[in-house]
Amino acid sequence: MRVLIVEDESRLAENIARSLREIAGYAVDLAADGPQGLQLASRNAYDLIILDLMLPGFDGRQLLVQLREAGQQTPVLILTARDDKESLVALLNSGADDYLTKPFDLGELLARAKVLIRRGKGQPSPLLTVGDLQINTVDHTVRRGERAITLTAMEYRVLEYLAHRSGAVVSKSELLEHLYDYNWEKFSNVIEVYISGLRRKLNDGKQRQLIHTLRNQGYTLQE
Repeated sequence: MRVLIVEDESRLAENIARSLREIAGYAVDLAADGPQGLQLASRNAYDLIILDLMLPGFDGRQLLVQLREAGQQTPVLILTARDDKESLVALLNSGADDYLTKPFDLGELLARAKVLIRRGKGQPSPLLTVGDLQINTVDHTVRRGERAITLTAMEYRVLEYLAHRSGAVVSKSELLEHLYDYNWEKFSNVIEVYISGLRRKLNDGKQRQLIHTLRNQGYTLQE
């Protein structure tokens, strides 16, 4: 999953980014003001936007309104120092999906981020199931039938994304956009390598394939 953090407090932004990268395994981009945040959010595909309310250039509420008016449906988690009811209601009515008041616990932010991403994918449960494959998005464990499967961090990220889009055809470029941050060099065969590793580990003697390749289109995870 790929997350955009729009926050002008650099230390806070880096702490949030580090937690999302190291604990959740997300790719993270950073923006320090409203215009940069709008540019990145308009240009790239994100699974979640974490948006500070007080920003240079223009504030988070203005950025949120512009995104929603442009048809952007990415879940947005607002960070705000304001906790009066009227302000929070106005944020939700402007299109925010959730909010946290500062100061907040990073563990709570991470939990809320995961919930918003699941809801954005139409998967409210932390357990993703495809046939006899079960993925726990909380502790990142994977089972097929009674067998536990050990994956590398990137193999898990590829599998989780495919599971969120189960039954749909996911192109290589879509996977790259959602699994790597803005600075990643995207011209390589890494996706093919991870798909090959996943097939080997998921099948392991099973007759039924779960990951299917559609030539010149991409991959689909289905029973």
